[in-house]
Amino acid sequence: MDFKDWRQSTTQPTEEAATTTYKRGKRFSDYIEEQIHDAQERGVFDNLRGMGQPLNLDTNPYAGENALGYSLLKNNGYAPPEVELVRDIHQQQERLNAQCVALRQRGNELRQRRVTPIASEKRTYDSAVTKTLAEYETKLRELNRKILTLNLTTPALMHRPPLNVAQLVSEFREACPLFG
Repeated sequence: MDFKDWRQSTTQPTEEAATTTYKRGKRFSDYIEEQIHDAQERGVFDNLRGMGQPLNLDTNPYAGENALGYSLLKNNGYAPPEVELVRDIHQQQERLNAQCVALRQRGNELRQRRVTPIASEKRTYDSAVTKTLAEYETKLRELNRKILTLNLTTPALMHRPPLNVAQLVSEFREACPLFG
């Protein structure tokens, strides 16, 4: 039997043998990175869904057992109940302030006219102020109830001070004095 020296063989190694020698002497992570780099050069990753868009990394580590519920609320355009309550309080305060500003401007327009307002304009303004003042006080008290609910159900960081209804009503009266 003849001895054949395989080291001096002129035949090419098979593809399987080439890949096994390719793996020798390297870490597995290096081999994976080379495969990914080769695939990128060939353009394999060019048509992936979401290519060029930012990653969605909105996981909340503080949500705990409520994480699924919060993610459902967020994906459907809602927020947790306490955040919705804060938003509702803020919107109602803005609406009340807008009503007061509009009424104050109307009173200033009437007072700054060259021609004094007629009696029916004065009565209309006075009744609007009286009606708005009653609604204003009622809505401020409702807001205080909501603020109390918020303060009882949320952490101290989200607490809001209650509104001083008497002071706000007196400020409203000063800002919108009656004609009669």
